[in-house]
Order: sequence, then C-alpha cells, then structure tokens
Amino acid sequence: MEDDEGIGRSLARTLEGQGYTVDWVRTGEDALRAASPTTALVVLDLGLPDVDGLEVCRRLRDRTPSPQVLVLTARKEEADVVLGLDAGADDYLVKPFHLAELLARVRACVRRHVPEEDRIVVGDLVVEAEARRVSLRDQEVELRPKEFDLLLALARDAGRVVTRERLMAEVWDEHWFGSTKTLDIHVWALRRKLDDPERASRIGTVRGVGYRLEAG
Repeated sequence: MEDDEGIGRSLARTLEGQGYTVDWVRTGEDALRAASPTTALVVLDLGLPDVDGLEVCRRLRDRTPSPQVLVLTARKEEADVVLGLDAGADDYLVKPFHLAELLARVRACVRRHVPEEDRIVVGDLVVEAEARRVSLRDQEVELRPKEFDLLLALARDAGRVVTRERLMAEVWDEHWFGSTKTLDIHVWALRRKLDDPERASRIGTVRGVGYRLEAG
C-alpha cells in the first residue's frame, strides 16, 4: 500500500517479477477492503492520505487470520519505530531503502506467515504443513526435508508459476550463491515419488521462469 504512484508502481512491478501476486492500492480504506484471508503480507506506507497507517496496521492485526505487515516510512525516530511495532507491524523499513533489503524482508515475512488452514489439498495430493506429512491417494509419501519444503512452497501457490528465484530463496536461503541445479534435482526427485507414469507430471516446468504444481 503506497500512495506515491511512482514508488507504488515500481514496487508492484518488482514484486510481480519475483513471482508474487500483487494488489497495489493507494489508501488505507482500499487496503482494508483488498486484504483477504489469503493475504500473506501487506507492505504498508504509514503516510497515507485518508487513514493513519498505524490505525490501518491495528485493524489488520485484529483480523483472523492476520497477514504479516511490513511498514515503510520516512519517520526515522526510534519512538516512531516503537509505535509501528506496538501497532502490530512485523517489520519496519525506513525510506530511502535498498531494493535488495526490501525483497529480503518480504521473503522473511512471507515465510513467517502461517495460513489459518494448515492442510493443503491439491487434487489427490494432501500436504500438511505443521505435521510435515504428505499423502497421495490416502497413502503417506516419505519425503526428504528439502523435498517437503519445495512441495509445500509449490502447493501454497498451486496452479500458479513459482519462480526459480523465489523457490531458491524460500526453500534454501535468500543468500544462496551456488548453482540452482539443486532445485532441478529436487523437482526430479519429487516427480519420481508423486507422478503417475500414465499421466503428465503434476509439477510442470515453465521454461526460463520456474515450476507450477498443477491444480487439477
């Protein structure tokens, strides 16, 4: 949520380029209407034209489930930071900021977001986040830790493409500097354990972009 058009459009394009679904609005009231039970993160500018950003933060925090809130502000005083955190913000970034730092904080907030419904059902595949359990046609499937983390990341966005960069950041580490070949190897391992030889793979490849867990 950012009322400055230049900053708002730039942030929206950048986040969309990282594979996130973005809904950019300019006012606090629009943000409160746009935030849904599936919203993982609200990037909130405190300097809004209608409702005080701290009040928006409080009202978002009162919701169930509550999204993560990352506050952006030009207010640099320690007291302002404390007010933002007391209002329920999960993180706080002072303008001007480096884009890389913003993206790192967004990734961290999204990872911390816990959906109200822990059980994700994608066709005949069930992924239980808290129990770290996967079942296929009512039969439990044994996965290695990173295989489970990768499947969970894909299942949370089933039917949508998740970029290679986002998967590497969420499943491995935002500071990973090695080859992304490890991602391809883990996708191959998942396909061996989950796919039916008579059907197309349930994990589709979007060449040059990333992977998609088919919703059907």
